[in-house]
Amino acid sequence: MRRKSGLHFGKEKKKVNVPIVKEVVAWTLECVIVLVIAFVFVYFIGLRTSVLGQSMAPTLENRQEIMINRFIYLLSDPKPGDIVVFLPNGNEKSHYYVKRVIGIPGDTVQIKEGEVYVNGELFEDEDEFAPILDAELAAEPVKLEEDEYFVLGDNRNNSEDSRYANIGNVKKEYIIGKAWFIISPYDSMGFIK
Repeated sequence: MRRKSGLHFGKEKKKVNVPIVKEVVAWTLECVIVLVIAFVFVYFIGLRTSVLGQSMAPTLENRQEIMINRFIYLLSDPKPGDIVVFLPNGNEKSHYYVKRVIGIPGDTVQIKEGEVYVNGELFEDEDEFAPILDAELAAEPVKLEEDEYFVLGDNRNNSEDSRYANIGNVKKEYIIGKAWFIISPYDSMGFIK
């Protein structure tokens, strides 16, 4: 038989190289997974801020950089003893404030004779703090509404916190997240208690 000469426009079946397709799909899937993990880490946990001032000393010192866990309060509410990061009165032009939660929604907080009382009982801190010299608004009982938190700095006599009218009770919507890890300076790096 003779072969036809000239151009051949017939359809030829191309073979698909299955191993290469599998490799490309696997590589693409791995890239998507890494991007999703990176997004979750940066958005929920990767936010960082600096501590300004000595209001949280000795727990946190001035100019320490901390990581904020924004994810945790999507699953649960702040608890007494948590160190939270918030914007005072939701003011987005303000720097982040870092304070410890003392009272949660429904609680009544009062400072008497230098001590903090929650619902009439002495607030039990894990650490010892100096007696509070100026109770300000908390000299009278402060009743927390459904979405409000009462916060104090650990350096109780050098802290702008819920005792003062310009901060007051902190609404949950103004809480950015929980302070959870010190990243700088390196000699103090570690989880925040």
